[in-house]
Amino acid sequence: MSNATTKRFDTRTLVGVALLTAIVVVLQLLGSFIRFGTFSISLVLMPIVVGAALFGVWAGAWLGLVFAIVVLLQPDTAFFFGISPAGTIITVILKGVLCGACAGLVYKLLSKRFNTVAGVIGAAATAPIVNTGIFLIGCRVFFWDTIKDLAAQNGYGDKTALFLIVVFVGLNFVFEFVVNLVLCPAIVYLIRIGEKSFKKKH
Repeated sequence: MSNATTKRFDTRTLVGVALLTAIVVVLQLLGSFIRFGTFSISLVLMPIVVGAALFGVWAGAWLGLVFAIVVLLQPDTAFFFGISPAGTIITVILKGVLCGACAGLVYKLLSKRFNTVAGVIGAAATAPIVNTGIFLIGCRVFFWDTIKDLAAQNGYGDKTALFLIVVFVGLNFVFEFVVNLVLCPAIVYLIRIGEKSFKKKH
């Protein structure tokens, strides 16, 4: 590949990732006003999946990091900051970066092994699972004592895990998971447009 071609490729990649970065910020800010349960939902998983599929694992990780930074600046996160600032930062950053990176990795593996559709479905399912899974692990490691007390105060007794899933995860995860899968056809369409655009340029 010539230097000129590489430059065009790098420019188009940077522009594409920059556009998706802006979309992630806007969607996360809008998502803070939509609630299913105790906390606001994440609407940013679709552009993260698109970015990870089009530009690779690094792009998914970057978009996940941007998502995480916006989450850290939102009011919902104040509850966790009050318990453990370091634990909050670690949990939020890890769940954002890993959900994007894992989505990109799953897409890469499944699209090569099967096809684009399989890759998108796998990536779309992976993003919310990893995002929520890391959140639950973070709660267990950093916030468990506080959550345990809240569970007892709210009539859950020693069923802290049930309280965590019902109150802190609940419909949020279901909504994110279903929306990602429902939007799979749109994600496939966007990825195919992106791939055709790159092929025309090279």
